[in-house]
Amino acid sequence: MTNIAILTGRIARDPDTRETKGGTNVTGITVVTDRPARDKDGKTYKDENGYTAKESEFHRVTCFNGLAKTVGQYCSKGQLVSVQGRIHYTQWEDKDGVTRYGTEILADKVDFLSRGNVSGDENDNTDAPEID
Repeated sequence: MTNIAILTGRIARDPDTRETKGGTNVTGITVVTDRPARDKDGKTYKDENGYTAKESEFHRVTCFNGLAKTVGQYCSKGQLVSVQGRIHYTQWEDKDGVTRYGTEILADKVDFLSRGNVSGDENDNTDAPEID
């Protein structure tokens, strides 16, 4: 049995990095993927600009330890990435006692397919690893 998820998309917002009480680095990113939109007959259609209409999906991705540090340091909003990992489901009770559910990808690997946005500050990705 296998649980493998592979996503290629753009980062929707800058990474959120933190450290747990136990010292584990954790970085969360949201990866946006697109697919052609379909009408009620299952056919793709054009938008008002003449392009194939697309539907976007937002995927929560969580990275740990060294991968978390690298993603937190070198990734930024708009960057194209490929993520490999596994699908993870969670369940919890909120403060009102309502059962909530969540889904995320626990990343094993994140490949940088483009450089992040260059802003001229300390997070401009000039020290990021080379892209093949």
